[in-house]
Amino acid sequence: MSQNDKLLVSLENGIKRITFNRPERRNATDNATLRLLRDAIQESAEDGSKVIILTGTGDAFCAGADLQTSGDSGLMNTDVTKMLRENVNPAVLAMRSLNKPIIARVHGHAAGVGCNYALACDWIIASEQAKFGQVFVKIGLAPDGGGSYFLSRTVGYAKAFELLATGDIIGAQEALALGLINRVVAYEELDEAVNATAARLAAAPAVAIAQIKQSLNYAMKHDLAESLDNEAVNQAACFASQDFQEGVQAFLEKRKANFAGK
Repeated sequence: MSQNDKLLVSLENGIKRITFNRPERRNATDNATLRLLRDAIQESAEDGSKVIILTGTGDAFCAGADLQTSGDSGLMNTDVTKMLRENVNPAVLAMRSLNKPIIARVHGHAAGVGCNYALACDWIIASEQAKFGQVFVKIGLAPDGGGSYFLSRTVGYAKAFELLATGDIIGAQEALALGLINRVVAYEELDEAVNATAARLAAAPAVAIAQIKQSLNYAMKHDLAESLDNEAVNQAACFASQDFQEGVQAFLEKRKANFAGK
């Protein structure tokens, strides 16, 4: 397998699919995979994609970092801060700041940084076989890839500490009950559910979707007054869009809007 084959990228009808492709390693990430994912996400800001689907081949979404690629000596000599700052952190930041929705299609284990790549997405659809785990502590590590950020804001401090300090792996139904993911379906229905969601988002007004994502991210770090003002600014961008004009016209004509993403 060539380095580039470790991550598969396709774009069709506005839907971009990014697939971890190391099934023999349960899609665990080596440095090449981390760089390829970072680049694929960053490039999504400029390409013709409207929606991104992130998934994996084989029986796992992403099993975290590949601990076998460098051997013990190479692993111990890794400048982990540099690696995270150059590869993992830019990818996660780009996922959150990208003005397009990202759907995680999780059909098996999403562990370690793989779990946090899923949590960095905007919409998570999982099969009943999916598993989620912040397993860093099991090998003597603290979380990276945004685990402390995403968990504390979703499930609260106490549950976040429990999940991080134990490294326990939870099933899809528990993840759904905790509010970590959006939907659980049978494995046989997973592709249909993901594709239908992607098609729906691709047909939605792109400017409004971008502003929704920006407003939510902004509100996580600001108070109500600041969030209200940010919404007022974002609404102006929507008012100026062709999609708003189409939406109003469709409402008046009692028909379904045909948004062009402008």
